[in-house]
Amino acid sequence: MSTINKIRWIYALVGTLIIILPCATLLDVFTFYCFPQKGCSRPTKLRFDNIKSVNNNKWGNQMNSSKIAFLSVLSNSFVVVLKIIVGLFTGSVAVLSEAIHSSLDLMASLIAFFSVRISNRPADKVHPYGHGKVENLSGTIETLLIFIAGIWIIYECIHKLINPEPIQLPLLGIVVMLLGAVINFVVSKIVRRTADKTKSVAMKSNAIHLLTDVYTSLGVAVSLLLVSLTGWYFLDPIIGIILAVYIMFEASKLMKESFPPLMDARLSPDEERNLMKLIESYKEEYIEYHDFRTRRSGRYEYVDFHLVVPSHYSIETAHELCNQIEEDINHLFTHAQVLIHLEPENERIK
Repeated sequence: MSTINKIRWIYALVGTLIIILPCATLLDVFTFYCFPQKGCSRPTKLRFDNIKSVNNNKWGNQMNSSKIAFLSVLSNSFVVVLKIIVGLFTGSVAVLSEAIHSSLDLMASLIAFFSVRISNRPADKVHPYGHGKVENLSGTIETLLIFIAGIWIIYECIHKLINPEPIQLPLLGIVVMLLGAVINFVVSKIVRRTADKTKSVAMKSNAIHLLTDVYTSLGVAVSLLLVSLTGWYFLDPIIGIILAVYIMFEASKLMKESFPPLMDARLSPDEERNLMKLIESYKEEYIEYHDFRTRRSGRYEYVDFHLVVPSHYSIETAHELCNQIEEDINHLFTHAQVLIHLEPENERIK
């Protein structure tokens, strides 16, 4: 079986996955809206003791992030179709490898789109801590997809090195690679700006995917140009391998960010240092604080600690102090969920 026929079979498999994945996710969304759990509702302001819920303004921002995520799905779909057609016409393993990469980017965009929609649901009685970890799970899956793309690209490039084949219509491949790079560059900037604003892990990983696709597309364009000028067909698979290694390197960095929150890892040292500095700015009004803990779930930061206050404080005075600290923390972290456990003076540890 020729390399082109193998690629056709691979795309049949990838195409099947692209169809199955969103259908399965759509089914999950359908069942949530048509058969909601008791207590689940559309965006409303809910309170669970001292845990602050998402307000209607944040919901509006999150709905906008869903639209931006869908934009990346549309752009990726267009770019994938172009690269598949041109890759099969030119016979370039670099173009075909890049098309596989973009196909997995499309799957990643679909995952990001639906994960953003699910994670945007406000906290409810069944999920009092919200649905933020869906984004971390999405980022982890997207990372695995990037690794799969990298491994497959290396496999095809090694095959092309052993059995070199001429490239047809290199100019067509160059034009399509440059067009795809421009489209993905513009969309990646839009997605990244929204990700920074909403602190969405899924959208940030999607923006990285798109930007990675920009670099790899430019690399393939350079590869095709060099091959057409020099006739050195071995440059095509070599550049493909370099791009695959780069893709997997980016995936490893993304994994370090998306996976730890699934294990309830603490916030970064700098973030915790800023939080403790803020709490200690009120040290004249309390005795001590201890059992300080943090974690992240999607775009939300969770902060809880025990606050020891003087015994002569009234409930109103202690509660007002907690409110002030919570308000300042929410200025530092917009989506922070703060829980402060008050303790009397005789509970001090130091």
